[in-house]
Amino acid sequence: MSKISNLDYAALNLSGENYLQWALDTKINLRSNELGDTIIKGNNETDKNRYRAISIIHHHLIEGLKDQYLTMENPLDLWTALQRRYDHHKTMLLPKARHEWKNLRFMDYKSVDEYNSILFKIVSMMRLCGEEVTEKELLDKTFSTFHSTNVLLQQHEMRPIGTSALPEANEAEKKDPKECNHVHDNNKSHGKGHSRFKGRGRDSYGQQGNHNNRGRGSIRGRRNYGRG
Repeated sequence: MSKISNLDYAALNLSGENYLQWALDTKINLRSNELGDTIIKGNNETDKNRYRAISIIHHHLIEGLKDQYLTMENPLDLWTALQRRYDHHKTMLLPKARHEWKNLRFMDYKSVDEYNSILFKIVSMMRLCGEEVTEKELLDKTFSTFHSTNVLLQQHEMRPIGTSALPEANEAEKKDPKECNHVHDNNKSHGKGHSRFKGRGRDSYGQQGNHNNRGRGSIRGRRNYGRG
């Protein structure tokens, strides 16, 4: 038989390894053509719509698989048969996805894009298997696996433009505590000095200078006196 061409998405393999993705793509395709009800139990779709739906499903089966279901003309029957045959893949894929999710760490990737690519691939597989992953869990997973030296950087990169920094970021952006303490202490020292010598600061410096000069003069006088 001729090779399948003009596919809207990948055909279902005989092994069924891509069944979960195929089932999702098929549902989307049928719904976009207003044929989504044809694979729901108890539907009252017309024969025309059923044949249109069965045609789409057949067209997206690998040749060897299509031959096995060639005589089925009801899309619901074909959909149910394929589901019974391949839906067990969830039990194999979900534990693997859970393991990858558990061991996923932001610090193991060189860039945000690389991390996000792996993150959403894992999450998509978990959701395909029926596992619910909330947006809060996504954020918690990401922030909980930051390296301590990258927390501030990532908070800046990931928060929307125009929003204020997180409290942790504000604290981290302050000057070095030692530097802050140093400046604070200096201010205290200047303050005390100003209050202590207020009104005579210049005199004090002058007196100190004169005292030094007098001391030098005294020494010189003693030396001269001794020579005389």
